[in-house]
Amino acid sequence: MTDLKERIAAQLTAVRDRSLGYTAAEDDLLVRQHSPLMSPLVWDLAHVGNYEELWVLRAAAGITPLRPEIDDIYDAFKTPRRDRPALPFLRPAEARDYIGGVRGRVLDVLDAVDFADPDPLRRDGFVFGLVIQHEHQHDETMLATLQLAGRPGVVRDGDLPPGLSAGPEEVYVPAGEFLMGTDSLPWAYDNERPAHRVDLPAYWIDRLPVGNAAYAAFIEDGGYHDARWWTPEGWRWRQENGVFAPLFWTRDGGAWWRTRFGRPEPVPMDEPVQHVCWYEADAYARWAGKRLPSEAEWEKACGWDAAAGRARPYPWGEQDPTPELANLGHRAARPAPLGAYPGGASPYGAEQMVGDVWEWTATWFDGYPGFRAFPYREYSEVFFGKEYRVLRGGSWAADPAAVRTTFRNWDYPIRRQIFTGFRCARTATPEER
Repeated sequence: MTDLKERIAAQLTAVRDRSLGYTAAEDDLLVRQHSPLMSPLVWDLAHVGNYEELWVLRAAAGITPLRPEIDDIYDAFKTPRRDRPALPFLRPAEARDYIGGVRGRVLDVLDAVDFADPDPLRRDGFVFGLVIQHEHQHDETMLATLQLAGRPGVVRDGDLPPGLSAGPEEVYVPAGEFLMGTDSLPWAYDNERPAHRVDLPAYWIDRLPVGNAAYAAFIEDGGYHDARWWTPEGWRWRQENGVFAPLFWTRDGGAWWRTRFGRPEPVPMDEPVQHVCWYEADAYARWAGKRLPSEAEWEKACGWDAAAGRARPYPWGEQDPTPELANLGHRAARPAPLGAYPGGASPYGAEQMVGDVWEWTATWFDGYPGFRAFPYREYSEVFFGKEYRVLRGGSWAADPAAVRTTFRNWDYPIRRQIFTGFRCARTATPEER
């Protein structure tokens, strides 16, 4: 139990250092709304502290509220993002003081809590995993906001391994059952549960995410101007918004450029494409003679170990993510080159399924059979239905603490400001089975 408490304390420190690092800027950058799609950065900063107070201090420990008067300000369901600049949110210095005060009390609760307690919030430290993952998710949201802000020099970059071009374009996944979701991972969210059997026909899935070079070929072939490749909704969205390339791409003469955290640069053709919405991904897949994988196809290709008859928490196995296995945790402010992580391949040989870019799937976000909301309906259940598409895998901006084979993300099909890409799949022909 002591070891688990030490690990949780270290993760709480690491995620808070990350949040404070992204908001170590002048107040004007933090209080301004850089896009109606996003909150002011300082709202996110105080929101993670308020969430921590609500769940660790109040719900799990029964502590009297510190600042009940700000609960409505930081309730993400009371005020949509576009309207949050008008809220009386805490200014940067006050926000830092508030979240620091919450964190001190949270560490006291951690020191005293019994992880064998039958209460599901306290058992195995679930509530601490809840707030750690939540804060990392908001840190990724902050990075998306900083990309939209376009201020150079705020977001650090780093080095990544080179790519490797050798390997097949697709990998084969034989027909058969696999176990989807989890009953055993203690910090998994409600939408990842319960584990259940899914039977799939044989299919092929791309070994790597679709790269910038391949996507540029789709553009050059007129992909954005040919309605054949688009769903009716996607074609209407493309026409109404005048979209002709991924977000942040521009054409300069015969070359593609992108703006990355305020700095223009040539589009690296050996990286996975990012900042594309579901409609763009779906259109590319049709143009390529393929389709987007279903969520079940994605998860099986990512983590099912048929030889062992069990699911892996990561494509490569049980080992926690390292810089040699996946591009996670903002090691650099971009996806790694294609083929950079052969050691992180799944049992079927698919690579870079975790890290680099979130990957769109063909599946609408919904609950698994036997789903039960916990600890609150607003985390997952209120989003179920045919509005949000499932994303899988985690991006370069996602932290290992919030990524695993079973993790499910979701967003509207039009969203492009997040760090999204995709890979394609196709059903195996009778001759290939």
